[in-house]
Amino acid sequence: MNKLISTRLAGNLLLGSLALLAVFHILVLISVIPADIVWGGAIQNSTRSLFPLEMISLLVTLLLAVVIAAKAGYIKTVRFQAVVNIGVWLVFAILLLSMVANFASGVAFENLIFAPIAVVLAFCAYRLAIAK
Repeated sequence: MNKLISTRLAGNLLLGSLALLAVFHILVLISVIPADIVWGGAIQNSTRSLFPLEMISLLVTLLLAVVIAAKAGYIKTVRFQAVVNIGVWLVFAILLLSMVANFASGVAFENLIFAPIAVVLAFCAYRLAIAK
């Protein structure tokens, strides 16, 4: 596993992807991207349910980015290293669940775009999680 991808590259791929995901959520919030391609197509442009769900998604994305940045060494965490290690395993689990949800979604965009991305990101998270 160590020879396939370095810890730094896995962290950078995850951070770059999370940054793009944050931009994506912002674009959904400001209606540049249609809401019917997220949340399995269940929202259908209802701002009442769209705003809180997308804000939660954005906050979770930022929290995941902080955990990944700490594990990749961009944020120094001497006292919280055990929390960061657990956090990276949680990121891996979230990405696995995301992968399953994207493959199970009835929305073609999620099936064809987000599911393969989730596979790659889950692999990167696993690489970070097993790093010392």
